[in-house]
Amino acid sequence: MSGSHEGKTGKGDARLKHLDETQYRVTQLCGTEPPFDNAYWNEKRDGIYVDIVSGEPLFSSTDKFDSGSGWPSFTRPLAHDSVVEHTDTSHGMVRAEVKSAQAASHLGHVFPDGPAETGLRYCINSASLRFVPKDQLEDEGYGDYLGLFDEKE
Repeated sequence: MSGSHEGKTGKGDARLKHLDETQYRVTQLCGTEPPFDNAYWNEKRDGIYVDIVSGEPLFSSTDKFDSGSGWPSFTRPLAHDSVVEHTDTSHGMVRAEVKSAQAASHLGHVFPDGPAETGLRYCINSASLRFVPKDQLEDEGYGDYLGLFDEKE
């Protein structure tokens, strides 16, 4: 894939031009990335995860857990209205697909087999996310989320 995704969407959306091939395939074509071979499956630092396309805050490390799946897993989104769910009947299964609310980026799926706290496992592709470490939240305009980490100190 060349560096530009203009023509792939028919819209020439400037927000897509910075995406690499995997990020584009995952967010725009409902693809997936390999388990245990992606950027954030084993990320342990405090911070938030934002939509790679729009920058919309989606998940927090405070809600991340090791599901053993090889993808980043979360018990909940940062805000209920930051993600939308759609029925996905691809690959001979019925699953709940998760997309970002603002950019409609494909993120992954949500399953009812998470920790008791919520019972949910948001299994999310790293390629659809950008991690913003706690110490960079203020500089990147996400300072409102610093309070999530107060209890951990």
